[in-house]
Amino acid sequence: MAQTLELTFESALGKEATFTVDAPRADLTALELKTGMDSIIALGAFAVEGSLFAAAKGARIVERNVTEYEI
Repeated sequence: MAQTLELTFESALGKEATFTVDAPRADLTALELKTGMDSIIALGAFAVEGSLFAAAKGARIVERNVTEYEI
């Protein structure tokens, strides 16, 4: 089962952006995620349409099953 971590941010103008991370650590805590997202915002390194990230909107682990068939 493939897992990805999705981190969703909101810019100062209300636009959303989502980062995805493949194969996240299984023991992540909400506090670690919040701290990491706050650090990304504080660095001011990312923007959406010229507007810097202003808030952490959410984080989630997404699991999906992939079945490949040899043809």
